[in-house]
Amino acid sequence: MNMQTFNLAPLMSERRVSLIGGFMVAIGPVSLALFTPAMPEIVRDFGTTEAAVKMALTLYFGGFAFAQLICGPLSDGFGRRPVTLGFMAIYLLGSVIALFAPTIETLVAARFLQGVGAAAGVAISRALVRDLFTQERAVRIMNLIGIILAVGPAVAPTLGGLTMEFFGWHAIFLLMVLLGTAIVFVTIFSMRETVVRDLSRVRPRALMRSYGKLLTTPYFMLACVVVAGTSGALYAQATVLPFILMDQVGLTPSQFGLGMLVQTGGFFSGAFAGRMLLDRLGAARMVLPGLLCVALGSVGTAIMLGFYEPTFLSVMIPVGFYACGIALVMPAMMTAAMAPFPHSAGAASALMGFMQMGAGLLGGSVAALIGAPAFAMATIIPAMGACAILAWVVWRNLAEPNILVIDRQA
Repeated sequence: MNMQTFNLAPLMSERRVSLIGGFMVAIGPVSLALFTPAMPEIVRDFGTTEAAVKMALTLYFGGFAFAQLICGPLSDGFGRRPVTLGFMAIYLLGSVIALFAPTIETLVAARFLQGVGAAAGVAISRALVRDLFTQERAVRIMNLIGIILAVGPAVAPTLGGLTMEFFGWHAIFLLMVLLGTAIVFVTIFSMRETVVRDLSRVRPRALMRSYGKLLTTPYFMLACVVVAGTSGALYAQATVLPFILMDQVGLTPSQFGLGMLVQTGGFFSGAFAGRMLLDRLGAARMVLPGLLCVALGSVGTAIMLGFYEPTFLSVMIPVGFYACGIALVMPAMMTAAMAPFPHSAGAASALMGFMQMGAGLLGGSVAALIGAPAFAMATIIPAMGACAILAWVVWRNLAEPNILVIDRQA
């Protein structure tokens, strides 16, 4: 039972939850974006292969994805705050090990720990929103979290590229130590507990029952596929974009970081437009325009990278359209997916996050197997976009008016 049951007013305001949630959810993408400009340099520094360095990214995805299945339900039983602090400690441990990593094997292991620790940010931030808010208020918060989220990955590649050029790639992990420490302080001094401690929720039978219900609910699973196919594509393409833009197009690490502002600008534009149109149209009606942007990005990526030599604009303009679509799709679909599960918000958020990151992990792994970065991106990203669109078409036919609570006019 969440604490909101006993209070007429929320424990935290919309703005406070948005800021805390945005900060927490950003740690995963920021830790990814800080690392990507250094990938070619790490290959040279350790005298290793691209595949080995990509493994550090792949295991980060793996730790991030699978740990959400643990931290989400744990936060339902033990509380949001203590689980956040515990997983941030794991993140900080991984960051310190990476900072002093003497070998690529050590760095890969450290990145796995970072992924495990960062998982709490996504799973628990969404659960916090569901604990306190529903319907359009929840969508507004998810949208604002998306806007905040756009700022972190926007700055991170540039900051990572400049830090690497002036201080070396090890210093990037010092930034991550500082980020993890900041989240610990935010959790201690700003986050209020939103659930009553109930250890019965973390018993194996209860966990199996919660996940069983989620896995057998087509409404929830199809919504998760929409989220995974859209936002998961950003994580999948992160494994190949540095090699396309730096090795094939010829950008420096700092230029790569600045170039990623196109992706972030697309996401920010979609999130801002969604916030402006939310009260007028309702969240559900913004999903279709978002998926149209995803379709444009998918087709553009397939054509430009499948039939032509990559240039900066031919790569990043489709990426920008895809990112804009994601910002319109995610707040509505995440809120709709979690709405029917108020008593297992942590588990629902965790499973959604697992599928989201799992899609990125699968896409990145297939890209590594393909080998040719441009061809891999031209194949994988459009396929993920197509899966999301098809899932939404089926989901809309299944969603009943009394379940589609994010849009009162549905």
